[in-house]
Amino acid sequence: MAGKATSLASLDYTGLKPETTALFLDFDGTLADIAERPDAVSVPPGTLEILTRLKRSTQGALAIVTGRAITDIDRFLAPLQLPVAGVHGLERRSADGLRMVAAVDEAEFSAIRERLQSFADAHSGLLLELKQGSMALHYRQRPDLGEACTVAVHEALNGRNGFHVLHGKMVVEVKGGKASKADALSAFMEEEPFRGRVPLFAGDDVTDEDAFREITRLNGISIKIGRGATAAIFRTEGTASFRDWLGRLADSFDSR
Repeated sequence: MAGKATSLASLDYTGLKPETTALFLDFDGTLADIAERPDAVSVPPGTLEILTRLKRSTQGALAIVTGRAITDIDRFLAPLQLPVAGVHGLERRSADGLRMVAAVDEAEFSAIRERLQSFADAHSGLLLELKQGSMALHYRQRPDLGEACTVAVHEALNGRNGFHVLHGKMVVEVKGGKASKADALSAFMEEEPFRGRVPLFAGDDVTDEDAFREITRLNGISIKIGRGATAAIFRTEGTASFRDWLGRLADSFDSR
């Protein structure tokens, strides 16, 4: 259940230890600022340096858990390569490089894609982003079409089984399979080097709420970036303040 999150400033990062902490981070709105188009985001060089230090100090217990595809994350974080759960848990790459992808009905997926692509083409400013087993209808440049996009997505599904709808910031997404960010977190925590550590997850969107609840179940630390009702324990105002906090955490870990 969503409650009132406590300011992140009250979390004593000096009490966290690199050898006993597992870090899980969302990407857009958490490490990278939200942009009008998915391909227009960037990660500040200083943030890449912080992530590199955290990977080293935690002995690799750092993963990205995102709605992005794994290939996108690799491109944005190059040359750094991390364990990643992509497409809201639909695909996952473990710390040892093993890659897993949930099965999706390709014929049904193609039929949904054709309908949504026709809808996007008919309305300027809309973008249909295609991913492995998922498609996201972005309306950041046309917020007036938010309700119409939601209707179009549900009409495209038309009772099809095996797909569900995710609502994010100025985006409606259709995802195949049953995997979620919470499932990805749980799977990572069963594997080295995450097993036995205290999990910490940070995210910014409603699509991160299942992961926040899973973190609570695992007695971990959850951080919400930005406003909105949340199941997270802590909150910070935006990506800049979170990146600053992450930098201080990296400094603390390096000093151990």
